[in-house]
This record gives sequence, structure tokens and C-alpha cells, in this order.
Amino acid sequence: MTSIDATLRPRRTSWFAAGGWPSFLLRRLGQFVLSLWGLVTAAFLMLQLIPGDPVRMVVGMNASVEVVEDMRRQLGLDLPLHEQYFRFLGGLLTGNPGNSLNLQQPVFEVIAARLPATLELALLTIVVVLVVAVPLGILFAALTRGGRRRGLEVGYTSVTGIFAVVPEFLFGVGLVYIFAVATHLLPVAGRTGPASYVLPVAALALGATASLSRIVRIEALNVLDTDYIRTARAKRMPAALLYLRHALPNLLTPTLTLAGIMLGSLIAGTILVESIFAWPGLGQTLVASITGKDYPLAQTLVVVYGGMVLLINLIVDIVLALIDPRSTITEA
Repeated sequence: MTSIDATLRPRRTSWFAAGGWPSFLLRRLGQFVLSLWGLVTAAFLMLQLIPGDPVRMVVGMNASVEVVEDMRRQLGLDLPLHEQYFRFLGGLLTGNPGNSLNLQQPVFEVIAARLPATLELALLTIVVVLVVAVPLGILFAALTRGGRRRGLEVGYTSVTGIFAVVPEFLFGVGLVYIFAVATHLLPVAGRTGPASYVLPVAALALGATASLSRIVRIEALNVLDTDYIRTARAKRMPAALLYLRHALPNLLTPTLTLAGIMLGSLIAGTILVESIFAWPGLGQTLVASITGKDYPLAQTLVVVYGGMVLLINLIVDIVLALIDPRSTITEA
């Protein structure tokens, strides 16, 4: 074989070359692990700054010094800070972060018992948001396309703008007053049946629906002005077919991106909403563990909440890469 043949022969591309799927997955998994490690470290250090003695919260303020010191040794709180950190990290890695100080149960058992209620609330909310926001955004894009119905556009943007900035807990308080206290139409608190889901899901979904529908409308306005949509419209394609076949697929990328980001924020937003509606999820448990200085439970819950958000972002990135591999993988 001559040197010219060797030069002309195409060079074999490495499986891990930049722009390939393995490279993309390795980079995203690496970012996920680093972010998770940063989260674990922040959760451990931040809760150390809360004033008060967790041991006194467990044994009582009138307990003797000997009892307090003995409990401190049992919990490992007499160890240097870096040893406590590695002990906490090892507990997470081995699946045994210790027992809850106040509940006297293994932390993972407490989390396993309450996690389903929080996930039900967040997932049901994101389904409601997608089902309502996407058609709503496309509808108002079609109605206000090209500057038509200016009054309707101003009304829509004003109302959704207000809803988008109102915090979830304020929606929760208002919904409780209107539908539970004043009219007695729905349960005020608890997880007692299908009707009990309505108010907490609505409190979480109202702002997210308004935000997502505004984004969908802007994206839909751009799509509806493209040449292929004009061509399809010139061929007198039925409106429903035009939007479903040609407009909706082009809205999937920004919609999925925002939905994934919103799901993460919705999981975090459940903390206050669960407290308002006495929902038996992780939110109430997190608030109680922080106020009670239940270190093992509070630190693990912060890691669980943050880990869910990071995992959702990772899944969204992979789904987006599957939908549009040219842009996402190349940029990674």
C-alpha cells in the first residue's frame, strides 16, 4: 500500500469524538454527577448554619449535660466537620443516611412513605399544564396572528402575565378561601380522594400554565409565518390538520424544554403548597425537619429534591437530543 493510498483513505472517526452520542452522554452524565456532588456538599454545609442545638431538640431543653453529650456522641455530632461530611456522604452512597432524630425512623423509610404523594402532585400538575397551555398558546397565536384582534392580544398577555408572576402559595390561599372556606365545594386539606387533588394541582398549575402558554404562543406565531405553513394554507388545508401536522411538531422542542424546567420548579414549589393543603408529601416533612433541626432527614430531603430536579434536566436534555440530535449533540 502506497503512502498516497494511506493519505486518501478516510480516517476512522473515534466513537468518542466531539459531536457523537457517547461523547454527549458522557459529558452530560459527568455534569450530573458534579452537580449532584455540589448539591450534597451545599446541603450539608447550609444546614450547619441554622442556629440551635439539634441534640437539645431531641432530648429536651431540661436534659442533663451528660445525657446531651452522650446523645451527641451517638449521633456523631461530636466529630470534626469534615468527618461528619464524609459520614453523611457515605450514608447516601450506601443507602443508609441514618435515622430521623424526631421521627425515630430510618430516613429512607420516611422518604419512601411520602415521596409518592409529592410525585403524584407534580406529575399530575405538569400533565394539566401541558394539556391546557399548548392548545391555549396555539389558539391565541392563531387568533392574534398578523396583529389581528389587538384588544384580545392585550387582554391575553396582561392576564397571563399577572398569573405568571403570582407565587403558588398565594394561589393556594386564594383557592382555599373561595372553594373550601366560602363555598365548601372542595376539601380544604388532606389527600382523601380525587376531589382533594383539585385545589393543590390548580395552585401549582395556574402560574405554570400562563407562563408556558405565552411561550407557546410566541413560538407558534413564528411557525405560522413560515413558508411551508403559507403553502399549506394556500392549498386550503383544514385548519385542524394544519396546526396538528405542521405547527405542533415544530413546537415540541421549546415546549419540552420548558416543561422539563417547569417540572423541576413545580417539585420545589410543592414544599409550600403541601404545607397549605396539609398534603402528606415531602414538602411538609422538609419544613418540619428544618424547623426541628432534624439534620439527617433535612439534609437527605434537600439532596432528594435537588437530585430530582437535576435528573429531570438530564432526561430533558437526552429527549431533546433524540428529537433534534444535530443541534443538541453538537452544542454539548
